Amino acid sequence: MSIFLSKLLPLFFYPLGLSILLILIALVIFLGRNKRSRNANSVTSQATFKLFTKKKIIATLLGTALTVLCLGSNEFLSQLLVRSLEWQYLPKGNLPQVEAIVVLGGGTRPRLYPRPWYEVNEAGDRILYGSLLHKQGHAPLLVVTGGRAEWYGEGGNPESEDMAAIAEFVGVPSQAIIQESQSLNTRENAVNTKQILSKRGINQILLVTSALHMPRSMEIFRKVGFECIAAPTDFLAVQNENNKGWASILDLLPSAEALKNTTNAIKEYIGLFIYQMVGWA
Repeated sequence: MSIFLSKLLPLFFYPLGLSILLILIALVIFLGRNKRSRNANSVTSQATFKLFTKKKIIATLLGTALTVLCLGSNEFLSQLLVRSLEWQYLPKGNLPQVEAIVVLGGGTRPRLYPRPWYEVNEAGDRILYGSLLHKQGHAPLLVVTGGRAEWYGEGGNPESEDMAAIAEFVGVPSQAIIQESQSLNTRENAVNTKQILSKRGINQILLVTSALHMPRSMEIFRKVGFECIAAPTDFLAVQNENNKGWASILDLLPSAEALKNTTNAIKEYIGLFIYQMVGWA
């Protein structure tokens, strides 16, 4: 239930979900006003004032919804918000050798019909980069984490199995891969991985996840006792984005991609706040 609520409640704080909520409230007020207007026999000054007030409320709700959508889908503002998270753990020189590389899930799709094999989404960079770090000799073990919630329509095998198969495909030996297949969120990733690696006397890790997700992940893994070094990948905000010239004008136009990135950044800030409130970060 807690995982269900964690996915449902933040929708009211995301640009799209908040805008839809405001529009629905405006629609309810509008329909209610029309129904009462049909039942009224005369229009008094008090009724006129109430009508004017409700029109202002409806206009305010619709204007707020439009503003939220415009700001959330603005590429310039989206990049600022994303960069505020992603650039907290920029790589500084070469990564050191550690005891294990831990790759967080969220970058693959299950092998369900008609997919011919395991598939990666944009965050699939996580397992590819983690595999690369292993092949470069940064650690003898590669830990892949993540289960799947059947009630959420994900079904199929645990995500750790997807990641292990992809890692083997790109050349990581199967004996070097450890699967943590029970976790459904970042907190469970950290707790379950800690239990697995503690039995091997391992505490120092390279943590691989999307750059946007790294600040929250680092706080959580440190909280459970890991000595972790950030190895971010899947960057959305990169340096040459600042040198577009005249093309920068296009960033002022609404963009579905910008809206998605803004939403994901807000999700990370909300998640970090909640995890800090409950003592998980």
